[in-house]
Amino acid sequence: MNPIPTFDAVVLGAGAAGLFCAAQAGQQGLRVLLIDHAEQVAEKVRISGGGRANFTNRDLDPSAPHKHFLGGNPSFCRSALARFTPHDFIALLDRHGIAWHEKHKGQLFCDHSAQQLIDMLLAECAAAPAHGGRVERWQPCRVQKVEFEAISPDGRRGNCLGSYVIHSDQDAVQTPSLVVATGGLSIPKIGASAFGLELARQFGLKVTDTRPGLVPLTFDGAAWAPYAQLAGLALPVEISTGEKKQRAVFHEDLLFTHRGLSGPAVLQISSYWRPGTPIRINLAPGVDLAEELRAAKTRSRKLIAKELTAWMPTRLAEAWTGLDSAWQRPVNEAADKALVQLAERLQRWELTPTGTEGYKKAEVTLGGVDTRGLSSQTLAAQAQPGLYFIGEVVDVTGWLGGYNFQWAWASAAACATALAARHADLRRAPEAL
Repeated sequence: MNPIPTFDAVVLGAGAAGLFCAAQAGQQGLRVLLIDHAEQVAEKVRISGGGRANFTNRDLDPSAPHKHFLGGNPSFCRSALARFTPHDFIALLDRHGIAWHEKHKGQLFCDHSAQQLIDMLLAECAAAPAHGGRVERWQPCRVQKVEFEAISPDGRRGNCLGSYVIHSDQDAVQTPSLVVATGGLSIPKIGASAFGLELARQFGLKVTDTRPGLVPLTFDGAAWAPYAQLAGLALPVEISTGEKKQRAVFHEDLLFTHRGLSGPAVLQISSYWRPGTPIRINLAPGVDLAEELRAAKTRSRKLIAKELTAWMPTRLAEAWTGLDSAWQRPVNEAADKALVQLAERLQRWELTPTGTEGYKKAEVTLGGVDTRGLSSQTLAAQAQPGLYFIGEVVDVTGWLGGYNFQWAWASAAACATALAARHADLRRAPEAL
């Protein structure tokens, strides 16, 4: 019987975090196996940013992760983000000659294609032999089960060290270090699954409740009927949800859809929204609309809808004034009370979503492997030797705009450094393997 092939580390998941971790570990001299059940690598990278990959965000402040990240403990990601910053990833792109640009609010994109980013990650994996390592990839390859046998340094069974055996439809492999980079539940059509979360539970780690994040919001069909005609219309808004210290506010573009609302504003607020609670939208931010309409009344005979087009699209102005006969008249003929009421409705539009478009349209998964069971320095499970979780599978979720990719790069880099250190320790104590 042939012996089971052994690798210094096995990485499950060939997405952003998994590819980068494998490359970084390989370039630190490790023999790494990368396994993924999908036919293509990094499909989420490929489709992100409209095909140009919003790969990081310059505005990220590693010292204050709570500004841009959610989770049971947003501060958990501080260590990894501080050690591998947006500047570090930008430097890597520059070395590979990949042109990039800033869109707005610190969001960085490839000039040409997200494929350039994927090619760079694969090239980084291929560079491992020059550093004494190797990155091998099995894809498509489905993992059937993972087993662990704990061994103490004196050869007795225990819980201090051990080896993982990964059974797959290609072969069984053995490793002292297993990295789970399987992502979350979002966009199942490109291969998302709960495998990583199930593996965490198998080895005794807690998993926090999961739900779709950065996702369009939907509304009851009858209640949404007056606005369904606005599908495709976009405008800048202020959007918020929650109360007092828990209130989240964003200034972004809103997009009307046939089923509800989308666009950057809604994707951002969706990560903070809770079922049954309202969202509030200011459709004309930055102005005192009531005062502007009262002033227009003294100098204009235009329809109220025409006056509103100074601050919002015509279709929106016409749809909104069509909701009440008091607003369907020249501004100079409107009652002050009606104008104030219209302004308040437009600038304090409160509505309660009935749901979201779900994981099929969500860009990320909120929740995941509970960070209380992981080391913020190494991403290793505290109670299970040699087991690591990185990227989206962890309960760390960033804002829209490149933050989640930066978490993928940073957590992968921190994990790779830890893998190299652990490998060195194991080589000094071969009897523990």
